[in-house]
Amino acid sequence: MKMVYEGKTKTVYALEDGNFLLKFKDDVTGEDGVFDPGANTVGLTIEGAGKTGLRLTKYFFEILEEKGIPTHFVNANIEEATMTVKPAQMFGNGLEVICRYRAVGSFLRRYGMYAEEGQELDGFVEVTLKDDERQDPPISEDALAMLNILSYEEYKRLKELTKEIGAIIKEVLLKKGIELYDIKLEFGRVGENKDITLIDEISGGNMRAFKDGEYIEPLTLGKIILEN
Repeated sequence: MKMVYEGKTKTVYALEDGNFLLKFKDDVTGEDGVFDPGANTVGLTIEGAGKTGLRLTKYFFEILEEKGIPTHFVNANIEEATMTVKPAQMFGNGLEVICRYRAVGSFLRRYGMYAEEGQELDGFVEVTLKDDERQDPPISEDALAMLNILSYEEYKRLKELTKEIGAIIKEVLLKKGIELYDIKLEFGRVGENKDITLIDEISGGNMRAFKDGEYIEPLTLGKIILEN
């Protein structure tokens, strides 16, 4: 097993069979000790966040697989906080795709002249480049195609999958009395046909969620969703 990448919230290892192993950390993104799923720095460390994030990821990936959504998930070892995944080709140096249901975070910071805090959004899909140096800039469909990061057809599929996945996660949370404000997803090309596939994770660190108007911390969110 060879380490190939040290990320903010996970370490990635290459396995002999061609798959990869993701080791989940207790670090979450944010700034000044405050969690922010859209931040490009580690903001704080929450004990147990890695295992809870993995359990939640496994839970959601299995739901998505049942509904025919392609993911890179193979299996997970909760005790070791590791997940085995299929190899995936990134789009450029990586993209993040956000599905927004409420105007908060970076959306509100950019569009506050027109949007009110908490304003309802109809599953707005936004793509940003994974580029810490440039603060993960948003990028349009045309720019993605012109820069050969992905094609127009791939963008269409990316957007469809994002809205579909977002709706599924939103429904799961709603059954627990939780409202999803936004969710951050990652995709890659997987397999011989280079099918656009959901990769990385789906956990409390990837989303903003509220219950009775109160924000739910990532670790608490995982516990609420996973409890019977």
